[in-house]
Amino acid sequence: MPTIKDVRTTIWEWIGPVAPMPPNFCTTPTDMVSDHTGEITGFRFLGWLVVEIELDDGTVGIGNAALAPHATKTVIDTYLKPLLIGQDPMNSEYLWQSMYRRTLPYGRKGIGMAAISAVDLAVWDAKGKLLGEPVFRLLGGRTKPNIPVYASRLYSQSLDKLARETQAYIDQGFTAVKFRFGWGPKDGIAGIRHNVDLARTVREVAGDDVDVMADCFMGWTLEYARRMMRALAPFDLRWVEEPLIPDDIAGYAELRAMGHVPISGGEHEYTLAGFRQLLDARAVDVAQPDVNRVGGITAAKKVADLCEAHDIVFIPHAGQMHNYHVTMSTYAGPISEYFPKVPVEVGNELFWYVFNGEPEAKDGSVNLDEGKPGFGLTLKTPDPAEFRLIR
Repeated sequence: MPTIKDVRTTIWEWIGPVAPMPPNFCTTPTDMVSDHTGEITGFRFLGWLVVEIELDDGTVGIGNAALAPHATKTVIDTYLKPLLIGQDPMNSEYLWQSMYRRTLPYGRKGIGMAAISAVDLAVWDAKGKLLGEPVFRLLGGRTKPNIPVYASRLYSQSLDKLARETQAYIDQGFTAVKFRFGWGPKDGIAGIRHNVDLARTVREVAGDDVDVMADCFMGWTLEYARRMMRALAPFDLRWVEEPLIPDDIAGYAELRAMGHVPISGGEHEYTLAGFRQLLDARAVDVAQPDVNRVGGITAAKKVADLCEAHDIVFIPHAGQMHNYHVTMSTYAGPISEYFPKVPVEVGNELFWYVFNGEPEAKDGSVNLDEGKPGFGLTLKTPDPAEFRLIR
């Protein structure tokens, strides 16, 4: 069996045009320390880390990380690469445990887990290519003909523009959409009214047969969130996402117990143990790990199984192949998030510009090709007017 010959990391740093974002485009945790709600510097990220694991037979597995690419690259190059050279990629559980346990003193969450996740994705991509199978078939196979997806954009904007964008996604066949709240605690009662106007606008356009979800991106306090939940109850939201900072598990549990609106979270939870704590505390209705943050395929499959055992819905944060392959392989995952292909604005669109092979939504769903081994992705040829590569 081929072994790992090399581990290469490259930051694809976007230097092309960036679409302007208006004030109050989305609540963020930085609102509490900035002069205005929706401070763009606390939200935008314009670099993407690509990890390539080369085997001694020439096979190359591809992984990626979107968070803090410069720091994540350093962790991989300095600490993880030496653990991988000469190893058998089929031993993915051993490799994962080796990386995790050797980085515990300074890793555990955040950048350490983002680095492990990126490497683990590349390992599974290599495994799929060696076996001639897509990753989801290695995880248990197809559980649904295709994956329904929800259009996830709808940043806070003028209500007429918000209505038009919502209608456009419905016209494309989406039966679920997610919008972003634009106001938080420092905006007071007027901000609550503005947020309610956003919810009302999207619901009125969507009607009763389209699911509507809303994202706070950790931008609220518990007291403010209590007020918002009462105000949002009439709009039948499928969930309100990340209303609080992720460590306030008790606060999440309190909001969920209110019963006004289902609560989702987990985008910024990084471990299997962390999700066990969330579920044991009955803190969320929907668990939202991101596979390239929570430890890659190896860990995400365990989180999906944990959700199934607790009868909690598993809906990963973001689209992208690595999330879709886990969703396809589990009955705990009924739908997935989908970032529409748009000009670069906050950075979560960058994967469309880095990879070939990401599935495009058709009539509100995506499908995975059983004829493409691994994740079915290749790297684009970078345009020097758009990307600076840092190796």
